[in-house]
Amino acid sequence: MQPTGVSSLVTATNTLAPMGLQIQFNPGSNREDMSMSIKILILMTMLSLAPSFMIMTTSFTRIMIVFGFLRQAMGTQNTPPPQVLTGLSLFLTIFIMAPVWQRINSEALQPYVKGSITQEEAWEKGVAPLRSFMLKQTGRNELALFVELSGSKVEQEPEKLSLVVLIPAFMTSELKTAFQLGFLIYLPFLVIDLVVSSSLMALGMMMLPPMMISLPIKIMFFVLADGWTLLIRNLVTSFKM
Repeated sequence: MQPTGVSSLVTATNTLAPMGLQIQFNPGSNREDMSMSIKILILMTMLSLAPSFMIMTTSFTRIMIVFGFLRQAMGTQNTPPPQVLTGLSLFLTIFIMAPVWQRINSEALQPYVKGSITQEEAWEKGVAPLRSFMLKQTGRNELALFVELSGSKVEQEPEKLSLVVLIPAFMTSELKTAFQLGFLIYLPFLVIDLVVSSSLMALGMMMLPPMMISLPIKIMFFVLADGWTLLIRNLVTSFKM
């Protein structure tokens, strides 16, 4: 005789089809079985959307775009490889978001696991640190735009804004900040390209591609200036904690 919890999990089993994986949820004989099936379905949906939430609500977007601008400005094509830049962006995101996730764990997750707060209270306490982080990075114009588009009250306190309004405003603001940082990164490398092109033109070496000369100069300039340390330092400090 199986317990109710086990039997409800058995009714939501995965059946292997000959050509792939087929997931089947049986209706169940009572409300508890149906509730368990719905919870499993919601959990699977949340797990599949986890990478999107990682990109939308953290510092990952800004870091990844800035690294992309750096590679384009230097003209190194696929060096560093995309996998390396993605991994570095991911671990920098973990480093920057660690205080926020620690607050979520101590204020929401652990009390909920111990049973001292309800699920609704855990959600509110868990969202609060993330909302505070996003509000500090979001510009006023972007926030006002999505508040206006959503039809929300302008005088509403930012801390009470819905995540449906805050997340797109945060992402738009992150794109704006990343492009501003990318412009500043482009400037010194653009100067090097202009100097090299002008020098080759003056020497009458118009058939020689300027990139062959400017690329090693830009790499040497970046290394001598300790570019990775400067870039990562400014990226991390650009986030208001």
